[in-house]
Amino acid sequence: MRVPERHGRTEDEQERLNRQLMEMLQEMRVAMPGVQVLFGFLLAVPFQQGFDTITSSQRLVYFGTLLAAAVATAFLIAPTALHRLLFQQHQKPDIIRMGNRQFIVGLVALAVAMIGAVTLVTDLIFKGSTLVVTVVAVGVLFAWLWFGMGIMRRLQTSRG
Repeated sequence: MRVPERHGRTEDEQERLNRQLMEMLQEMRVAMPGVQVLFGFLLAVPFQQGFDTITSSQRLVYFGTLLAAAVATAFLIAPTALHRLLFQQHQKPDIIRMGNRQFIVGLVALAVAMIGAVTLVTDLIFKGSTLVVTVVAVGVLFAWLWFGMGIMRRLQTSRG
C-alpha cells in the first residue's frame, strides 16, 4: 500500500519502516563513539594518581556521571539488541517505536553524563561561581540543541 507523505511524495509502508529503522541506526552510530569514549575515560579515572584526594561531593559527582554514562550506553545500544532479538518477527513498527524511546532516554543520560564530567573537571580547576556558570551554560546548551529545538519545532508543526 502506498502511503502519501508530505511534499507530494509517496512511499510504500515497508519502505517507510525500512527507512525509519536505517535512520535510527545511523543516528545511533553518531552518538555511540561519544558515549564509549566518555565511559572508557570514566572507568579509568579512579586508577589515576590523585583520585584519592578528591572531596566526597566530587566522588558523588563522579559516581553519578559514571552511572549516567553506563545508562546511556545501555539505552543507546538497546535498539540494536531489540532489532536483533525481534529480527524477522514482523515487528518493525514496534522496534522503531521502542527503539526511538530508548534512544531518547540514552541521549538524556548521555547529556547528564557529559554535564557531570564538565562539572567534575570544572570543580577541580575553578570552583565557586565559575563552576555554577559553566555547568548551567553547558546544561542549557545540551537541553536546547538536543531537545528544545526539536520539541519547539514539533509543537509549531503540529499547530500549523
